[in-house]
Amino acid sequence: MKEAVRIAGAPPAGPDLDELLVRVARGDQEAFSQVYDAVCGPVLGVVRSVLRDPAQSEEVTQEVLVELWRTAARYQPSRGPALTWTLTLAHRRAVDRVRSAQAAADREQKAARLGGARAFDEVVEQVEARLEREQVRRCLRTLTELQRQSVTLAYYRGLAYREVAELLAVPLGTVKTRMRDGLIRLRDCLGVNA
Repeated sequence: MKEAVRIAGAPPAGPDLDELLVRVARGDQEAFSQVYDAVCGPVLGVVRSVLRDPAQSEEVTQEVLVELWRTAARYQPSRGPALTWTLTLAHRRAVDRVRSAQAAADREQKAARLGGARAFDEVVEQVEARLEREQVRRCLRTLTELQRQSVTLAYYRGLAYREVAELLAVPLGTVKTRMRDGLIRLRDCLGVNA
């Protein structure tokens, strides 16, 4: 990271940023005010370089400075300068915002694709169902009268074999045989593999 360039002569007097951040960790509001003044510009610069959007950059900068106040106790002077730690927080928060925005855009695109596809799929399913019904009707017309009546009563009206036999006034064995033969012919006509 580049060093800050000072245009005015002497460096400012008073505690350095590392000491101020240690005091902020203890809840010193005056120290935070000084830290804020010192890091606000660099934080905004880092965030703006990642986000490019001025309004979002200001929002993320504010989030970083609030996080700085809340997490100052995590700062360890032995691990590096306070400014580096602060700018790392800023960069991470900005990258998180970019990833979050990308994830939201991806979710919206996926929802739009699924929303559009759902209507298309419903139409396809309706057409396929209608074609299947027509094919079943055509195949039912190929059955003998007793086969068609037996299959229709059993599968479309939900009657048991015994009830079909009583309704058609034929022996139960005849109904079972006709239904078996009718279902085999339907299977073959519809092209269903056993």
